[in-house]
Amino acid sequence: MKLKSLALVAALTASTMASLLTSTAAQAQAKEQYFPVLVYRTGAYAPNGIPWANGYVDYIKLVNANGGMNGVKISYEECETGYATDKGVECYERLKGKGASVFQPLSTGITFALTEKAPGDKIPLITAGYGRSESQDGGVFKWNFPLLGTYWINADVLVQHVAKKEGGLDKLKGKKVALVYHDSPFGKEPIPLLQERAKMHGFDLQLLPVTAPGVEQKSTWLQIRQSRPDYVFLWGWGVMNSTALKEAVATGYPRDKMYGVWWAGAEPDVKDVGDAAKGYNAAAMQHGAQPDAKVVQDIIAKVHGKNQGTGPKEEVGSVLYMRGMISAMLAVEGVKRAQEKYGKGKVMTGEQVRWGLENLALDQKKLDGLGFSGVMRPVSTSCVDHVGSSWVRVHTWDGAKWNFTSDWLQADEQIIKPMVKTAADKYAAEKKLDRRTPADCQG
Repeated sequence: MKLKSLALVAALTASTMASLLTSTAAQAQAKEQYFPVLVYRTGAYAPNGIPWANGYVDYIKLVNANGGMNGVKISYEECETGYATDKGVECYERLKGKGASVFQPLSTGITFALTEKAPGDKIPLITAGYGRSESQDGGVFKWNFPLLGTYWINADVLVQHVAKKEGGLDKLKGKKVALVYHDSPFGKEPIPLLQERAKMHGFDLQLLPVTAPGVEQKSTWLQIRQSRPDYVFLWGWGVMNSTALKEAVATGYPRDKMYGVWWAGAEPDVKDVGDAAKGYNAAAMQHGAQPDAKVVQDIIAKVHGKNQGTGPKEEVGSVLYMRGMISAMLAVEGVKRAQEKYGKGKVMTGEQVRWGLENLALDQKKLDGLGFSGVMRPVSTSCVDHVGSSWVRVHTWDGAKWNFTSDWLQADEQIIKPMVKTAADKYAAEKKLDRRTPADCQG
């Protein structure tokens, strides 16, 4: 009997110890904020996807090297999507249960799919510079954050920019603008804004879809050679961009009359074309290639300097590397803003991070402190404004590097806001959603 009692005590002690160890492990794990990282390092879009992913991960490493987010370190896990919507959804479903508090789809197609899922899972989506343009309306799209700019903002600024070159918006009357676009949700996004501007100013808009991935464009550029548009707007991604530039060279279309979306204005888009791409322009979202920025120097010293860099040191500070880095910074600052309300030193839930992203207050002083001086303008979001900034610059390829060639340009919200509200209301009606109440906005 005594032996049985001793065995029982031993079993109970072992069980208690196992429970304590499990609890301790769970607590240790809970001390880290989990960031899923959707990437595409393989396939047709890899040359553009890789530097973005490297910048994103290197920034996480920098934050961890500096002690984390108020003491909370970041754990992360990459999931390869190949820029395919179905694979992106698979990644989301596989990673969301691991404590994910924010997702960045890095694809407009994946964003469209996840927009349906995020509200039920209560996980915010950061779509910095892509995604649904109407999702800047936080009154309907509670979980979407197209921070720093939508495609309508991008397209609007390009129209303003070429109008300025012509001598005013009234000078666009009778002009021809061709949109060469990736035949996908991404490529179709700017069409409503360009149609609205065309109607307002009397220019002719020619729509020329290109089948993904965009390596075959000869028929497209034959049409351009025949119609001779005054400007070409290139809404491409990956190999489509360099292919378009090569076809422009072959057909004799002037590169200085070409303007790319901010996903068609990076080093991989022009390096294979080199001098022949000289004069080609693109929106720069806010940043460009800025290897001298303090945050870049910090990464070189604290991450690459300790042999912990994710990719080659030479790409640090390049256009898409900067964009990945900024995307990570926005997620980090969303968490830190949430911690100000819900507790510093704590891991934040998806709902808490959503509040943080909805109350971003990245003024110039804060950006300078983070090392982003000269890189970007302040970002301020609210319940109804999930974009936070509508400023854009244009940069131009000089044959060797990208240089800013415009002042800061701001999209015309008098045009965009009514379009956003109309499209958001339509979405709400289709999905049987109610607009958020003032009480919901207060969180």
